[in-house]
Amino acid sequence: MTYALIFAGGTGYGLGPGSKPKQFLELYGKPVIIYTLEHFENHKDIDEIVVVCLESHIAELKRLLERFGITKVSLVVPGGKTGHDSIYLGLAAMKGRAKDDDIVLIHDGVRPLITEELISENMEAVKKYGAAITVEPARESVVQSDDWTKISDVTNRNHVYIAKAPQSFYYKLILDAYERANMENRKTIDSAQLCSLYDIPMYMVRSSKNNIKISVPEDYYMFKALYEAMENQQIFGI
Repeated sequence: MTYALIFAGGTGYGLGPGSKPKQFLELYGKPVIIYTLEHFENHKDIDEIVVVCLESHIAELKRLLERFGITKVSLVVPGGKTGHDSIYLGLAAMKGRAKDDDIVLIHDGVRPLITEELISENMEAVKKYGAAITVEPARESVVQSDDWTKISDVTNRNHVYIAKAPQSFYYKLILDAYERANMENRKTIDSAQLCSLYDIPMYMVRSSKNNIKISVPEDYYMFKALYEAMENQQIFGI
């Protein structure tokens, strides 16, 4: 089986004080999280969806799932204090459901412009390699600083990629990695960093530039512009 594990545990802090969680922001009456979930709901090879959600918004999410006809969500799991914790809680909740060789696509609830092709390519990459990370080539030079002031290194951008999502794995591989990290009291930003920590080979799946993550207000307006452009392209063929 193939699972989508959707992380929707973020808060609205990046959008300013008092903002609602980013995944519940609406565009044309539909929340961002629903735009995201619909891509997995409509993909023929996704069998189940597990959502990790802010505990305070689980009831709201369940109402939205019913309202918008999202039927593949089998579990809604309360999130943890960090993204690392939340992903682990989602994986742990799948014990007894998922088999060792099932595929899990870990995706941000606030990346609503994922495509059917990218989902399929992630699944195929896992079947071939075991661990697949969606990436986008860096379009500008990346500098490194060890003291937040002086530049210590400038990387060759021809060899630099930005890790995005989905980040996809065989279930046992990624669950074991998170359980090991928890035993060793190590926290990571995302699953790609976790695999790097334990020298787990990963392979790239190329993403389009449209696969944005909504973190700050500018991202929301970029999502709106891209969504409208894609809708116009379908309607007018432009």
